[in-house]
Amino acid sequence: MTDEKAALQHYVREGREAVLWKVEGLSEYDLRRPMTPTGTNVLGVVKHLATMELGYFGDVFGRPSGVPTPWMEPGAEFNADLWAAADESSAWVLDLYHRACAHADTTIEALDLDSRGTVPWWSSGDVTLHRILVHMIQETGRHAGHLDIVRELIDGAVGRGRGNDNMTTDDRQQWRDHRDRLERIAREA
Repeated sequence: MTDEKAALQHYVREGREAVLWKVEGLSEYDLRRPMTPTGTNVLGVVKHLATMELGYFGDVFGRPSGVPTPWMEPGAEFNADLWAAADESSAWVLDLYHRACAHADTTIEALDLDSRGTVPWWSSGDVTLHRILVHMIQETGRHAGHLDIVRELIDGAVGRGRGNDNMTTDDRQQWRDHRDRLERIAREA
């Protein structure tokens, strides 16, 4: 791939696919249940990423999506972009993510890499599409990593995606033995 914008968009899309794969097959409870002391949960991470796609590829470049994000308004509930309210179904959050990504792709396709935008929540808010693409690759990858761990804690599912688990082995006993060995090393340290 020699087109830099196409390469960057490829990596954004690859991250999105990993995120969506981590959602597949989970119950409504498992999608929502807090798996860390700070409440990290699968559906909340997807909602957060949708919000970031809408903001960075919409508002930043003067291309608002028209999708309301009341959880980002002053007075919204605490950390509301990182969990799904009872009236926000998993289907709704996933549709939000798909719509946000489609809107982002439209912006990416319409603008040149050196197109200027402003991120009002950054101290030095003047940016280019190139910088935002790199930022969103990092943002999506970071949160896909959170989902990797959360999903493994929920049901043991691991890997990068359907048809590409990128794991060295699928032998569960070998993984248990490996983990037990690491536990022993940690205790002895």
